[in-house]
Amino acid sequence: MSYLEYNVKRVPTGLSKVLYVNWALVLLLTAVAGIGFMMLYSVAGGRLEPWADPQMKRFALGMTVMFVVAFVPIWFWRNMAALAYGISVLLLVAVDFFGTVGMGAQRWIDLGVFRLQPSELSKITLVMMLAAYYDWLDIRHVSKPQFVALPLLLILLPTALVLKQPDLGTALLLIAGGGIIMFLAGVHWAYFAVVVAGGVGLVSAVFASRGTPWQLLKDYQFRRIDTFLDPSSDPLGAGYHITQSKIALGSGGWAGRGFMQGTQSRLNFLPEKHTDFIFTTLAEEFGFVGGVSLLALYVLIIVFCISSAMQTKDRFSSLLTLGIAATFFLFFAVNMSMVMGLAPVVGVPLPLVSYGGSAMLVLLAAFGLVQSAHIHRPRGR
Repeated sequence: MSYLEYNVKRVPTGLSKVLYVNWALVLLLTAVAGIGFMMLYSVAGGRLEPWADPQMKRFALGMTVMFVVAFVPIWFWRNMAALAYGISVLLLVAVDFFGTVGMGAQRWIDLGVFRLQPSELSKITLVMMLAAYYDWLDIRHVSKPQFVALPLLLILLPTALVLKQPDLGTALLLIAGGGIIMFLAGVHWAYFAVVVAGGVGLVSAVFASRGTPWQLLKDYQFRRIDTFLDPSSDPLGAGYHITQSKIALGSGGWAGRGFMQGTQSRLNFLPEKHTDFIFTTLAEEFGFVGGVSLLALYVLIIVFCISSAMQTKDRFSSLLTLGIAATFFLFFAVNMSMVMGLAPVVGVPLPLVSYGGSAMLVLLAAFGLVQSAHIHRPRGR
C-alpha cells in the first residue's frame, strides 16, 4: 500500500468510535481487576473495607478516564507528549519539597482527595515522550550519537529524581522501559552492549562501595540484596517478607487452600498482603492453577497490545502501544519474580491487583492511549 493510499483511508469519528474499541482488552482488564477485588476482600477477612471497596471505586474512575482518553484522537496525545513529560518531571521535583513520607520514602504528594505518586505517572509520560521523539526523528538518524544523547537524557532525568526519593524499583523500571523503546525504534545494538558493560561495572562499584564514605546505595537497599541472596540468614528480620512469601506460595499446592482459607494472610504472617505481596495470597488460596490463570490474563493483554501495534502504520502509535505493553510486562514480571525470590524485593505493585490509587489510575489511562491508537488508526472505507 502506498503512503497516499494509506492516508486516504477513513478514521472513525463521533459515536462510531465505540464500534472500534478493543472490547476484548477491556474485558481482560476488568477480569484482572476483578481478581484483585476478590483478593482484597479475602485479605480483609471477608469485608469490603478497608481495601476492596475503595479499589472498586478507583477502578470505575480509572475506566472512565480510559474511555475519555481513548476517544481523543491519537494525534492530540502525540502533541501533548512533551507537556505531559514536563509536568511529570515538575511533579517529581515537587515531591522533594512538598512530598509526604511513607515507609521511609518521600514519594507522594497529598492532594487532599487522594495521594498522587508522580513516579507512577513518569513511567507512562516517558514512553509518550520517547515515542513522539522517534516519530519525529528520521529513521536514518536513530543510531547517530547526537540523536541517541537526547533520549538518554530524557530517561536519566526522571530516573535521578526517583532515585532521590529513594525508589530503586521504579528507577530500574524507567531505565528498562526507556531502553526497550530505544531498541524498538531501531537504535543499534552496540549502544546496548555498552550499557550492559557499564551496568556490570556499576554493580561491581555498588558492592565495592559498601561501608565506605561514598556508599552508592542506602543500607536498607543493601539488606534487600543480602536477603535476596540468602533469605535464611535473617528469617525474622530482613528475610521475613520473602520467607513468609515462599511459605504461602508452597502451601497453596496445585489447587490452593480455597477462597479465604489462606493461613499466611488470614493469620497476618504475610506482610504487605494487600499490596506488593498480594500474588502470594492468590497462590495460597488458588494454588498453581490460580497463579497461572492470572499470568495467562496478563499475557493475553500483552498479545492484544502487540497485535494492535502491528496493525497500525503510524510510528508514534506503534511505539507508544509497544512501550506501554513493555512497561506493563515489567510491572507484573518484576512483582512475581520478587515474591518468588527470583529478584530482590523492590516494592513494585502487581498491576490492577495490588491495592493502590495512583498506579491503577495511571495504568488505565495508559491503556486509554492504547485504545486511542487502536480506534483512530486509518481503516478501509
